[in-house]
Amino acid sequence: MKQFTEFLGQVDNFVWGVPLIVLILSAGIYLTFRLRLIQVIHLPKALRFMVKNEDEGEGEVTSFGALCTALSATIGTGNIVGVATAIGVLAGGPGALFWMWLAAFFGMATKYSEGFLAVKYRKIDEDGHVLGGPFYYIENGMGRNWRWLGKIFAFFGACVGLFGIGTFTQVQGIASAVQGFFDPNKAHTVSIFGAEYSYAIVVSAVILALCVGLVVIGGIKRIASVSQIIVPFMAVIYVVAALVLIIANIENVPGAFVEIFEGAFGVKPVAGGVLASIAIAMQKGVARGIFSNESGLGSAPIAAAAAQTKEPVRQGLVSMTGTFIDTIIICTMTGLSIVMMGTWADKSLEGVQVTTAAWQKGLYFLPGDVASFILMICLVFFAFTTILGWNYYGERCLEYLFNGSKGAVKVYRWLYILAVFIGPYMTVAAVWTIADIFNGLMAIPNIIALFALGGVVAKDTREYLKKNKEL
Repeated sequence: MKQFTEFLGQVDNFVWGVPLIVLILSAGIYLTFRLRLIQVIHLPKALRFMVKNEDEGEGEVTSFGALCTALSATIGTGNIVGVATAIGVLAGGPGALFWMWLAAFFGMATKYSEGFLAVKYRKIDEDGHVLGGPFYYIENGMGRNWRWLGKIFAFFGACVGLFGIGTFTQVQGIASAVQGFFDPNKAHTVSIFGAEYSYAIVVSAVILALCVGLVVIGGIKRIASVSQIIVPFMAVIYVVAALVLIIANIENVPGAFVEIFEGAFGVKPVAGGVLASIAIAMQKGVARGIFSNESGLGSAPIAAAAAQTKEPVRQGLVSMTGTFIDTIIICTMTGLSIVMMGTWADKSLEGVQVTTAAWQKGLYFLPGDVASFILMICLVFFAFTTILGWNYYGERCLEYLFNGSKGAVKVYRWLYILAVFIGPYMTVAAVWTIADIFNGLMAIPNIIALFALGGVVAKDTREYLKKNKEL
């Protein structure tokens, strides 16, 4: 088993190595120039479209609902735990945050293209049911001879939802956060399958499985309605709390930005020499940025396809704001608070502990464990909405894989709820590694399609913007 785990680790490092990161980043750079800096010039328009739904157009949910469904899957533990992991002293250091910003900048053009293609090539049946995403813009955009590539994407997407990002990793994050706050010393435990678990984990697993079941059984409309409430509410709470921390320690802001830029360009190497330090900061920052906002992975366009819209360009602009909100705003809030408080340099801390320590130190005026409680609540709800979003992604992938079989989707849905229930008790490291591998592999078919259809995206976008200059 140990050898198998080590082998999976090697495969994971290869899949998520420099080649894939360069491929995804190259797609963003290519689309940025083909679309003439759309993420800069038309960002105000995109933000306006984000909160203004279309009066007409086919689809199952509003444009804002589709965006919130996509954000529910992207805003998760990566925004709190992942950022801390990327800029820790044993990883890329503060400089990784700069490269995270750069990945998000180019990723916005990628996310725009994904949202555009999802609507342009989606399929709507007689009942108004929508199915779209990379599998359909591969099949309908590149041609039916490429249908096998869409099937590959759908297979990897269904696996990622069921075995990884959608279930086990998020559930583990919730369980750890709840136990860390209510029972950090495991004073109250129960024996399950020969292992001792805190009551906090057992109770949270049952409640979580019930809540997930009640939502996902209702399909995309219920997922979207719940996401439209939870995602904006929790994002605002998190950003406000982080802003309070920043304002309360405003004197540390200039020094934090100096550390970020010095770390990004190797002025103050965190590990090894100058070039080695730059390379590590770049790799950690770009990889974490891609992993957090999912630009290029092909997941978000599955939700974008369900939007009630008749204009692919409009939905592409709305989709683009997802990367802006996820990385430029929320990840920046996390990273800046950690660098300002200096907790990134504490080798005794890891993961969420780095962010928790920063909030406790920065929100020094709050009584007791209030800062830890706020962070725990945000982490729990961010992870919960990620579970909901990835259930939808997984179901749509399975529906395409089995040619619209409703029975296969129902089986997947119940297996998904079961995976959420048993998630806190999973301890096999190989499960997470396999999920990570699937996550990387699903990006490859999507990136191939983005390069192949980049000309279509650019041409249609120019025509739409020329016709609608007044918008």
